[in-house]
Amino acid sequence: MRPPDPVFADPRLAVLYDALDDDRSDLDAYVAIAAELRATTVVDVGCGTGSLAVLLAERGLTVVGVDPAGASLDVARTKPYADRVTWLHGDATALLDRDGAEAAADLVVMTGNVAQVFVSDDDWTETLAAVRGCLRPGGWFVLETRRAEARAWESWDVPPTTVDLPHGNSVVVSRTVTEVALPLVSFETATTVGGETVPSTSTLRFRSLDEIERDLADHDLVLTDVREAPDRPGLEMVLLARRD
Repeated sequence: MRPPDPVFADPRLAVLYDALDDDRSDLDAYVAIAAELRATTVVDVGCGTGSLAVLLAERGLTVVGVDPAGASLDVARTKPYADRVTWLHGDATALLDRDGAEAAADLVVMTGNVAQVFVSDDDWTETLAAVRGCLRPGGWFVLETRRAEARAWESWDVPPTTVDLPHGNSVVVSRTVTEVALPLVSFETATTVGGETVPSTSTLRFRSLDEIERDLADHDLVLTDVREAPDRPGLEMVLLARRD
């Protein structure tokens, strides 16, 4: 697996993530889906700073959050209800190193376009195998990904912009798309904190619906529904698959 991007793994940036991306209304759909599927045990792959994990834990669900960025998990552990979540430092394969402890998960979620960070076929295959391995028979896998045809990257460039933080400080952020070579899109962000500029380079992979459905089927995961992300209609696919 490739290492996490600095925007998640660098402690100077991870601590800013929630403040810079403070509208998490996108998570409401996942809370609703967990209720719809009557899930009681949920695994959040690529949980980041734990925003969804703690929402679910607050509602009494048993939650495991796994992420390769230790700095993001450090932020997650400070949040209300974090003590009700089992936090794992690692990629999805870490779920298979727990003596089958999570083999009865009702639901595995992959929010925030986490599915797109797996740019290599090997990483994607290993991740899907781990997802399948921790789901009970009949359990659900829900993920989201951007629609390539929407060409969202054309609006990703952000000039240097000052952002005021909740505690009175401010940072300067910018983002530049550096390469579009579909199915891959690369971009670089720069965050100036306390006079120091911290760069972070990212690459995302845009998979088609047919490609994802085929890859899911290869791991005994049957695609049953494709929905819109309520807060981003026309831009995203939210996919529901069930372990066969």
